[in-house]
Amino acid sequence: MMRALPFLFLVVAVPAHGWEFSPQPVCTLRHDGAEAAVEVTFDPRQAEPYAIALTRRGAPWPDGPVFTMTFEGPRALTIGTDRHRRAEGGAALTVTDRGFGNVLDGLEFGDRAVARLANASARIDLTGAAEPVAAFRACAAAPMS
Repeated sequence: MMRALPFLFLVVAVPAHGWEFSPQPVCTLRHDGAEAAVEVTFDPRQAEPYAIALTRRGAPWPDGPVFTMTFEGPRALTIGTDRHRRAEGGAALTVTDRGFGNVLDGLEFGDRAVARLANASARIDLTGAAEPVAAFRACAAAPMS
């Protein structure tokens, strides 16, 4: 048992990198990745109910005119916008919209995503995202109670 104790501490100290869905307080999809934390929300009370926030590890997101996300895998896709906002000194970048079909398709059916702004990027592993994304879609489609 004593030999297993140090291993247990190593396992506990490793951050979770899986995808998680929560329906409360709003539909939320989270991933704590090695290069960025991702949070996708759906809040029907907002004019633009969908939002994605990417908090980059290490250096902040720089200023830049166009933010893009490339989804790699069998259904490759690149999307972009000039309607992004930076917050928290550039550490967080947020995009909101009335629909997120392409974002959700990329997360659900892709293998990896690469978020880019100016000369900065963050790779996001999409392993295990499909089921939580499907739950997020169902939550967003459900009537508000």
